[in-house]
Amino acid sequence: MLPEIMDVPPEEAVTHFRAKGFHVGFDWRDTSADRHLVSFTVAKAAEMDILRDIRDAVDRAIAAGATFGQFRDDLEPLLRRRGWWGRQTMTDPVTGRTGTVQLGSVRRLRIIFDTNIRMSYARGRWERIERVAENRPWLLYSAVLDERTRPRHRAWHGTLLRWDHPFWQSHYPPNGWKCRCGVRQLSDSDVRRLGISPSDAPPPDWDEMRAWRNRRTGRIHQVPRGIDPGFQFNAGRRDPVEDAAEMLRGRLAGAGAAMIAAVREEMENGAES
Repeated sequence: MLPEIMDVPPEEAVTHFRAKGFHVGFDWRDTSADRHLVSFTVAKAAEMDILRDIRDAVDRAIAAGATFGQFRDDLEPLLRRRGWWGRQTMTDPVTGRTGTVQLGSVRRLRIIFDTNIRMSYARGRWERIERVAENRPWLLYSAVLDERTRPRHRAWHGTLLRWDHPFWQSHYPPNGWKCRCGVRQLSDSDVRRLGISPSDAPPPDWDEMRAWRNRRTGRIHQVPRGIDPGFQFNAGRRDPVEDAAEMLRGRLAGAGAAMIAAVREEMENGAES
């Protein structure tokens, strides 16, 4: 079954996906959340040929609007021939420990397919949101209300805020692994026709953070409650790293030399994590 958010032309999703670079990592936590938005990575795909094969298969799936079954049938035989399948012994380059790890599997292919397609379509949809925002300025959070829905995502369902509200910078879906949430973009007339009203404020505690420790790097990150680590950025932002740097440059304009040096050191440390 295709992700529910596939309501933009596939060309827009393909454009975002093809703009990504590559990042090799042994564990998904080796790649920072903001780098995930601009890089394609698959944990334990240490050889560039394997990473490129998987990326090419995802590219074809997005362009063709393929189902997971078609994606699996396309990629699994190739990965098996290359020996990147099943459980094998590998050495973790970070810890130096050798152990048995899972390489290719149907479950991993499903996660790769689901996550990359949802993120790429979310990016393409956000570009359209910005493009028509003058005439359709409202975004309505829409969760799939069934037994699989996360409690906080259920609580966010029905939130109606302008597209440029800060809420969407951290809560624009998908907001976690296998998150099925989406947004509807509405005009003023749509809002009146549906008989709904803009939210007075975001949902309670929407900006409540929790500390998440990346056990690979030892660094502590603040992540909004209800959002999985790695999904706390709006997938539609053109370049979250540059946006953050631009904001910092503005704040540093009137800062003292000691503060500037301290922030630069922190940024460099973050880039290495």
